[in-house]
Amino acid sequence: MIRQALDQLKHQIPLLDYLQGHHWQSTGRLSRGRWMGLCPLHQDHKPSFVVDTSKNLFYCYGCGRGGDVIRFAELYHQVRFPQALGLLCQWRGMAPLLHETTRLYGMQLQRHAEAVVYLQQRGVRSPELIEHMRIGYAPGGCLRGWLTQLGYPLHALHQAGLVTAAGYDAYIHRIVFPLEGNLYGRSISATAPPHRLLPGTKGGLYCWEHVRQYPEVILVEGLFDYAVLWQAGFHNVTCSMGTQLNPYQFRQLCDGMRTVYLAFDADANGSGQHATQVLAHRLNQQRVTVGTVELPKGHDPNSFFVDGADAGQFQALLEAARP
Repeated sequence: MIRQALDQLKHQIPLLDYLQGHHWQSTGRLSRGRWMGLCPLHQDHKPSFVVDTSKNLFYCYGCGRGGDVIRFAELYHQVRFPQALGLLCQWRGMAPLLHETTRLYGMQLQRHAEAVVYLQQRGVRSPELIEHMRIGYAPGGCLRGWLTQLGYPLHALHQAGLVTAAGYDAYIHRIVFPLEGNLYGRSISATAPPHRLLPGTKGGLYCWEHVRQYPEVILVEGLFDYAVLWQAGFHNVTCSMGTQLNPYQFRQLCDGMRTVYLAFDADANGSGQHATQVLAHRLNQQRVTVGTVELPKGHDPNSFFVDGADAGQFQALLEAARP
């Protein structure tokens, strides 16, 4: 029975679908249903990762690792077999749900002036940025009806954390950002808790598959920090969703030769600066080159730009932070 359940799971989650769902892009199609691309398991500069769709298997000629979709989940997320099964089961149910949720919230954004005003107050103005981050708005009162009309049962929405036990939308009056297997919501109301995530892991570093190609990477705490930097032309920026990196995020930073610029908040109580020192020390132990960006006291990258700074001024901070 166990073997049948595993075979069924692998049948329900084609390896190529799972790879593409984690932003893997092939560089070309080979013969007999095989695809080749850069390996997502190590710093790959020459395509060496082959996917055989007929057998639902992969093999990397660079790092020598291979297997099925369960083995890939183990290696990619750096977890053991049971945790990999849990992540796959979650992805199997969550991927379509999150896709439809993101689609609805994306349509809602321009329909609600309060959401547009809030984004402008946070320095988010570029349509290209909104499209890149797939930013949406959750007004509340619309998601449950939308998803149940599409055929999703209410218990699945509750299990995913999209609706409450009472059946109400969990995200209300929130700017939403889709993540890797999760959804971040930032409240625009002063009376609600500011941050909300779905149950489960916050995932890896934001847009890492794109950012990892750069020899210099800027790491920030929050998605609005990411937004203003990307908008200003710093496309080598990523976000950890807080100063405490999970093991997966830390391994991502260490997966190749690069310089990491830490641009955490310059908190008045010194917490951001302390977190920067701790992380810099850990990265140095892994022989990662680190630069510490010193923002004006009381500022984070978002407030720095909102208060009138420009790309040139932030570039000057990067120059001053060079190791």
